[in-house]
Amino acid sequence: MMNFIVYILVYPLIWLLSILPFRVLYIISDGFYLLLYYVIGYRKKVVYDNLKLAFPNKSEKEILNIRKKFYHHFVDIFIEMIKSFTISKKEINKRATYTNINFLNDLHKNGKSIILVGAHYANWEWLFGLSSHINYKSYAAFTTVNNKYFNNKVLKSREHFGFNLKSSSNIISEIEKNKKTNIQALYGLISDQSPQIKKTHYWGNFLGVKVPIHTGAEMLAKKNGFDIVYIATKKLKRGYYESTFSLITSDAKKYADFELTDIYLRKLEAQIHEEPAYYFWTHKRFKHKDKAPK
Repeated sequence: MMNFIVYILVYPLIWLLSILPFRVLYIISDGFYLLLYYVIGYRKKVVYDNLKLAFPNKSEKEILNIRKKFYHHFVDIFIEMIKSFTISKKEINKRATYTNINFLNDLHKNGKSIILVGAHYANWEWLFGLSSHINYKSYAAFTTVNNKYFNNKVLKSREHFGFNLKSSSNIISEIEKNKKTNIQALYGLISDQSPQIKKTHYWGNFLGVKVPIHTGAEMLAKKNGFDIVYIATKKLKRGYYESTFSLITSDAKKYADFELTDIYLRKLEAQIHEEPAYYFWTHKRFKHKDKAPK
């Protein structure tokens, strides 16, 4: 009952925000940035410590500038997530574009499914518009929202564009079902969060720090014979993003264990080094670094 009360009190406010034009939303975002950065100071130390670990050769001034730019982007992302509830297909196709969409459609002709790997970089939320451009049936793993009413709204708004969202615990069963019925699909996996220690199969170097790494994409590709494709998204300007696809492999089984995971990490690192402020630095990505095996 409490979840429903929270939903009926909060969702109308989210919806009202969502229907506002972008120019108004970004004015609101600027106000929240000032509040979050200068007054609340949300996770500023976490962001600072992450940046110091990732960029030990950068000066204090550079670190602080990246942090400030990150918080501007961080608030924009949440505003853009809110906008996702009511954004039109025309608008999403204008603001989330792809440099080589035919690359995916050409891969589709080979008859195999794809594991699409990416990270919490730029705006990963707006990738739900991808499904309207490709021939694959599209799926994405997501973390379930605790409030079932909000969870259903998120599902409805994202699936409106053709993406099928599945909880992380159900994506494997969906893959197995599709394989049995010969459904060719694209499975989107965000692979840069820290796994639970007890579920960790591999410790790798990420931005110079040894941390536990998700290896699910590699394992699924090897088991099922899927292609692995990396998506790199750039922020062109406020509210506009451009993504490019590149093939990691079309023959995952020929690689040694965790080699493909390392290739993914190197691609992500290159993206982060190009423009550090657009990575999601509030994640405690390095929280297990002191537990790394020697």
